[in-house]
Amino acid sequence: MSNILNFFLPLLVYVLGVRFALSLTNRKLRLPLFAIVNIGAFIWVSLLTRYSEWENAAIFSLGSEAVIRHVSLIGFYVLAIAGGYFLMRSLAKREGWLPWLAFFYPILLLVLFKYLRGYWDPLLDRVNWDDWVIAATIIGLSYMAFRLSYLVLEVRNGVVEMPSLSEYLGFAFFLPTMLVGPINPYSTHQRSVETFNETNIPTGTALLRIIVGVTKFLFLANLANQLSYSGIFMDGKPHGLFDLGVAIVFYYFYLYLNFSGICDIAIGLAALVGIRVKENFNNPFAAKNVKDFWNRWHITLSEYTRDVIFAPLSKSLIKKLGVKYTNSCIALTILVVFVVIGIWHGVGWQFVIFGVIHAVGVIANHYYTVFMKRRLGKERYKAYNENRLVNAAAVVLTFGYVAASFIVFANDRNMLGIIRNALRAGLQL
Repeated sequence: MSNILNFFLPLLVYVLGVRFALSLTNRKLRLPLFAIVNIGAFIWVSLLTRYSEWENAAIFSLGSEAVIRHVSLIGFYVLAIAGGYFLMRSLAKREGWLPWLAFFYPILLLVLFKYLRGYWDPLLDRVNWDDWVIAATIIGLSYMAFRLSYLVLEVRNGVVEMPSLSEYLGFAFFLPTMLVGPINPYSTHQRSVETFNETNIPTGTALLRIIVGVTKFLFLANLANQLSYSGIFMDGKPHGLFDLGVAIVFYYFYLYLNFSGICDIAIGLAALVGIRVKENFNNPFAAKNVKDFWNRWHITLSEYTRDVIFAPLSKSLIKKLGVKYTNSCIALTILVVFVVIGIWHGVGWQFVIFGVIHAVGVIANHYYTVFMKRRLGKERYKAYNENRLVNAAAVVLTFGYVAASFIVFANDRNMLGIIRNALRAGLQL
């Protein structure tokens, strides 16, 4: 009972703190207070990654040397994020390549903290900071980096006005979307902040979304995981192709329920404090091809890579190489986009392989579409696309392809060895 209270009490304080801040009519108080509440909540969450036991009195005592060091590092981290604001303010409207310095700055922080973390060890040793300090501090940096870099483009393109420092930090550290997305753009976020006193998001709707998310994340995802790779193959018994097929399907279900559940909680919690967040999923199991899958799965990441990488890069390549090579330029751009998506998901070759697998699927769909349009013509191609049997086959094939691609996330060497044995056993039948 005490653990439940210790969890919900800080959450209630956060919700009331944000709603109080946004209800203020004085802009000079409202925006800084909104930023302070969110940064304070982030400090609390980052401390929890170290002190997992709620009863541990050290989490409540700033007399703890480790806690003081941790909070100090978070101060440096906030300053590092704030550095991106001053770069954006100085460079976003400039001509030439200078705005790209502001754009890449948050991504550079992501690379330094996430992908080059091994180089931090000597420094951590010298200042007596354990490795967990970095890990706890950079929670959600992948999502924050993309949101802040996209903000530079929104400012440069005139989509939004240049924010103040408090608006920037409030957006950067907005707790619901900071930890696990969605990658909510500043334009959507700030619209809710500015119209908070005019817009009413029903509390019941927000709570129901949170309940749905918690059910997915804590209950249904765990059930699906019982029939995924770890649930089936770790019993020490031999397994064949049928078991592998079951694991592939249910691992896909597990990933969806886990990730979409977290996003439901984030969207619901944001709604509870009065902020609207873009949806991140739209029934990915109904996707008819891999391109359609990415229009339904992690939608905000797809939109980011489309606007930031695909559109400008494909146009640039077509302009340089000529319209004759349009399809080749599109294929190359798709490959670049999905390699970036793969690397963004994590460190290791398996994530690059994941990106390449999905690039192959999207490129194949592109060339297949071009081929069928030429062969069938406009009217017959439309009829072909509306054929129920064709659509059913497309959904089944896409489901299988996507589900099989997620096998690279089962990156434990023992697990992959067991899966290979199951494949060999099936091929010998």
